Amino acid sequence: MRLLLVEDDDHVAAALSAILARHGFKVTHARNGEEALQALLPAGALPSAVPYGVILLDLGLPDQDGYEVCGKIRKRTSTPVIMVTARADVRSRIHGLNMGADDYVTKPYDTGELLARIHAVARRTGVSDDGATPPGGTPAVVRFGRVSIELPTRRVCVDGTDIPLTRKEFDLLALLAQRPGVVFRREQIISEVWRTSWEGTGRTLEVHVASLRSKLGMPALIETVRGVGYRLVAPAAP
Repeated sequence: MRLLLVEDDDHVAAALSAILARHGFKVTHARNGEEALQALLPAGALPSAVPYGVILLDLGLPDQDGYEVCGKIRKRTSTPVIMVTARADVRSRIHGLNMGADDYVTKPYDTGELLARIHAVARRTGVSDDGATPPGGTPAVVRFGRVSIELPTRRVCVDGTDIPLTRKEFDLLALLAQRPGVVFRREQIISEVWRTSWEGTGRTLEVHVASLRSKLGMPALIETVRGVGYRLVAPAAP
């Protein structure tokens, strides 16, 4: 997998790049926000041409604030972003996630944990950095009855009509679509989609499920398994 490392400290970048290379990653190092944006999506390139599977983004960049860079990345591509920073306070983490980061790792970090988080966010996208389906992975386009889910572009259609979803609505639907008919426990969904184990998120999950049912126009598509969680159910033939 190709990985974009955005880090202004050359010593930190060199050490981390060496570790990542030993684990099979092909690392491109960008020293500031502008280099990162140019490496990620050169002028004139299409979003589908984004060459990286994951972006590791430091917040303390010399030319632009890391949060600002993350916002610009989100306007160009849905490539997973992991913020890697010394800012450990809750407000910073919440702001990073609200700006579009998929995960947030604080320094100093355990290398094994960082690698696990990289693989976790990459696994949720379901595609390799060249847009192909990895062995045993989720295909780039998931079709389920009248619904099609394009993972690289985060596009959802029902009977060929685009359905605009929020980021979390898409993540929730894509997760359930990985294994249609299989029940996903509430705790698992909250952990995968919201990256938290806080029980108060349960109400948020219910709201997102209700919103998905309404937007897709198929209330029975997502079935509630009482006391357990949710699963995707094949829609009845018209």
